[in-house]
Amino acid sequence: MSSTRSDGARVEQDRSRILTLPNVISSVRLLMVPVFAVLLVQGQDLAALVVLAVSAASDWLDGTLARSMHQQTRLGELLDPTADRLFILVTLVVLTIRDVVPLWLLVAIVGRDVLLTLVLAVLLSARIGPLPVHFVGKAGTFALLYAFPLLLLAQWAGPVGTIAAVVGWAFAWWGIGLYWFAAVIYLRQAAGALRDHRRSVGPG
Repeated sequence: MSSTRSDGARVEQDRSRILTLPNVISSVRLLMVPVFAVLLVQGQDLAALVVLAVSAASDWLDGTLARSMHQQTRLGELLDPTADRLFILVTLVVLTIRDVVPLWLLVAIVGRDVLLTLVLAVLLSARIGPLPVHFVGKAGTFALLYAFPLLLLAQWAGPVGTIAAVVGWAFAWWGIGLYWFAAVIYLRQAAGALRDHRRSVGPG
């Protein structure tokens, strides 16, 4: 029994660590977001795409290292989706300003994130969560991370731009659908967690 408790305490301590190699990589990836934003605003699309490609490679690398080195931490679980959403938001805002994508697309994606942020605030106020990320949400994020660089590439003249536009919009529609489907799943999980919490607390 004591061995089991010590193993559990060790795992909990490992997950609370901050300074790990995967977390450093994730932090650098987060710092790349403003660089990416400046390049997009300045119209340096090729350089922005290079930064995005490096970011995607670092995303794969930090996840692989975290699993292989047994350095999965709570901070890492927060940094990764934060960086993903910031890259999506920056790309989407700039593409909307440049009339590459319609305003409703920005509203649909940002509105979903605002809704889930409010739900998360309610859960945290009740000392619940955050709830685990569903794989549908990860798939939606993955699709959107592919969609917007392709839509940016679609501005190039010629067959490359045409193909990028078709594939980019396909990823965008799939991403939006999965994104909102994941939101519905999260809302149902949150409602269930709140009901369970109320039952455990009791009427008092």
